[in-house]
Amino acid sequence: MRMKNEVDRRLFLKWANLVGIAAWFQPVAASGPNPLQDAKPVHPRNTPQASGLPSPETILLKDYRPKSIYKISVTEIDKAKYPIIDMHSHPYAKTPQRIEEWVKTMDEVGVQKTVILTMATGIEFDDIYSKYSKYPDRFEMWCGLDLSGYDKRGFGPAAVKELERCRQAGARGVGEIHDKGNGLVSGRSKAPGMHPDDPRMDAVWERCGGLEMPISLHVADPIWMYQKMDKTNDGLMNAYHWRLDNKPNIVNLPGMIDIFDRTLAKHRGTTFIACHFANLDYDLARLGEMFDRNPNLYADISARYAETAPIPRFASKFYEKYANRLVYGTDMGFDKPMYRVTFRILESLDEHFYETEQFDYHWSLNGFGLSDEILKQVYHDNAATLLAARTGHAGYSK
Repeated sequence: MRMKNEVDRRLFLKWANLVGIAAWFQPVAASGPNPLQDAKPVHPRNTPQASGLPSPETILLKDYRPKSIYKISVTEIDKAKYPIIDMHSHPYAKTPQRIEEWVKTMDEVGVQKTVILTMATGIEFDDIYSKYSKYPDRFEMWCGLDLSGYDKRGFGPAAVKELERCRQAGARGVGEIHDKGNGLVSGRSKAPGMHPDDPRMDAVWERCGGLEMPISLHVADPIWMYQKMDKTNDGLMNAYHWRLDNKPNIVNLPGMIDIFDRTLAKHRGTTFIACHFANLDYDLARLGEMFDRNPNLYADISARYAETAPIPRFASKFYEKYANRLVYGTDMGFDKPMYRVTFRILESLDEHFYETEQFDYHWSLNGFGLSDEILKQVYHDNAATLLAARTGHAGYSK
């Protein structure tokens, strides 16, 4: 009986739909309005093209600049809540005047000291060091590595010798050393195919530890740079410009993390700072596992604010758990708005805001609202402890 009623119901609905469709196509009375006949054509002057605006059908992702519609709080933070040691910057200022401007900006936004990762050796390092030496309390200079001769028998001693010379000339650390999967790079010095765990690098890493010079090491790049450049790529807007998916014989991101893990285990007496969360911003749990295994590992948070701000709850919990292993960094120039965007993400609880000009991503960002204790550690105390651990460098206030 139940089945018959159900069948009758379906037959009735089918009949009703047919009646409704037929009624829709009945001729409309002449006296009544006909929406099809009476529709007015769009005048060319009213089209987006006529007004100088692009058609919605032709807007490209790279040109997408959304603005938030939400009427919610907007937090403006001109100066960081606590003093900052910026562990990841570069010699962006090229003249004494620009360096002086940078120092004034640091004063305004609350940056106590900036580590300049020169990636340079030889005369190039000496020249950069000389330019910034007027402000020894505000800038700390780190050198690069001379990788020349990496493919020759006996590589190592010459690289160590230049490292020692740079240390004597004023370098206090090493970086930024890159390996995005093709091999080590230090500024203009390149070693294709030689990765951080290569035995040829053992003497260099060990000497860095002996000289108490931490190493700022950039392994891999964000995950979407290695993925297909198609409609499923979450970071396509940014990834396309830095794509690595079309590079032959490249080690992918998980492979580079494995290489880094082996390097850390092999050189326990050397401190490594993984640039940009080791590019594990998409898999922070994996970075946490690396922290758990490797007491000689720190990570800077530079230039990965936009990559972590879409997941504020997960990211803030990660900061809470590993607050003693993360250090502040920028890697994005030295203008005031740049610094203030980072403060907004770290300190506020703002939601759904865009910073496409700064970060070049199409997604919205959110603040982490980190506690005062965590902010103190990430902004300053972790870096101060790390730098003060070096012999003769206990002058970093906590």
